[in-house]
Amino acid sequence: QLQLVESGGGLVQPGGSLRLSCTASGYGLDAYGIGWFRQAPVKEREGIACSARDTKYTNYPDSVKGRFTISRNKFENYVYLQMDKLTFEDTAQYFCAASGSRRSINQCLLSGRAYDYWGQGTPVSVSS
Repeated sequence: QLQLVESGGGLVQPGGSLRLSCTASGYGLDAYGIGWFRQAPVKEREGIACSARDTKYTNYPDSVKGRFTISRNKFENYVYLQMDKLTFEDTAQYFCAASGSRRSINQCLLSGRAYDYWGQGTPVSVSS
């Protein structure tokens, strides 16, 4: 079974940047559509970035568009989430998720229901 592991979270000041990483052991992430999600206390889970298996298909909600970028390193088997211009509202637990569905080849969804595998998450705290 695919097991995802996130890393790279931490404490950052407003306006700063972080890069989150997602990897898996024994499975190539290029065979999966990948999504990044976050959940803050007392808030619903929010899809914030996704990449179809065909990496030219990506999607972001307006809340992070222009600040967050999803990318893949196929050879090292990582998917990254570069987060710039962070604000207090970006504080949350961040998760990566994977989908092996046929739809994930060239579609990229920000709904958690589209994903079958989830990591344990990494915390991001934006504070001055």
